[in-house]
Amino acid sequence: MPAPSDFDAFRDIAKRISNWGRWGAEDEIGTLNLITPEVVRAAAACVRTGKRFELALPLQQQGVQNGMIPGRVNPLHSMVALNFEMFGPGAIATSDDVATLGLQAGTHWDGLGHVSHGGRIYNNRPADFINAQEGATRSGIEKATPLVTRGVLLDVARVHDVGRLPGDHVVTPEDLDAAEEAAGTQVRAGDVVLIRTGQIQLYLGGDRDAYAFPSPGLGLRCPEWFHDRDVVAVANDTLTFEIFPPEIDGLYLPVHALDLVEMGMMQGQNWNLEELARDCAEDGVHEFLLAAPPEPFTGGVGAPVAPIAVK
Repeated sequence: MPAPSDFDAFRDIAKRISNWGRWGAEDEIGTLNLITPEVVRAAAACVRTGKRFELALPLQQQGVQNGMIPGRVNPLHSMVALNFEMFGPGAIATSDDVATLGLQAGTHWDGLGHVSHGGRIYNNRPADFINAQEGATRSGIEKATPLVTRGVLLDVARVHDVGRLPGDHVVTPEDLDAAEEAAGTQVRAGDVVLIRTGQIQLYLGGDRDAYAFPSPGLGLRCPEWFHDRDVVAVANDTLTFEIFPPEIDGLYLPVHALDLVEMGMMQGQNWNLEELARDCAEDGVHEFLLAAPPEPFTGGVGAPVAPIAVK
């Protein structure tokens, strides 16, 4: 079990980074409020070459989920019509398909209702605003405003001169400082930060279990770094987002709680940053226009996303 001092550290950080009430008592979108028209115009100026990078993994039955997270199933894809001549023989035919999947099965955003602690969700609302019938009745993923802004890649693996961080590497604010310096740009208000660990190479190489566990990831002190810079959202290339097994024995998902509950900041997982990172290393440009709106599932506590970075 965590020592009382570990809980005290968590609570102290939570107090310092809380955005409860910052945008009013009725706010349901948290740090997405930081994407202003001025921020979007500045982000558009990042486009110099028109090169586009797809950051999503394909949705498929052999996806990243290996059963470690109960109920989060990879997509099950089925055909419900095959060249069906709906309007009679010789008519134009259609094919249709359906899918059953966990909304956070692949490349996704965690919504603000994904985590609670102390019986509360973002903006000091009771956790029972999430219910079995409707899902998230407040701060559902469909409330997210269009997520188009500047993205910045912080390649933590590269600053450690490795292709992939070891599974027990805790990403720290010092790592983020070093990656920001190496990127040659400063993270600013309204940005989305993409953090590369290289962990997704294991999944791309065919080993789902090794990808899932153990995994490098963000440490307890990182949320304060994001808060100080007014970051809109953070995503990385791991299944668990934060270090797993946890940095502090027995203290599970503290970064989730600080990001989602206290700051109201969405976080993304299973983003494929490999091609983008190679290009950033080649041309030295780590900023880009990022379009990454979540699919608007009403009541969802998370949603798939197909992010595009444009340089």
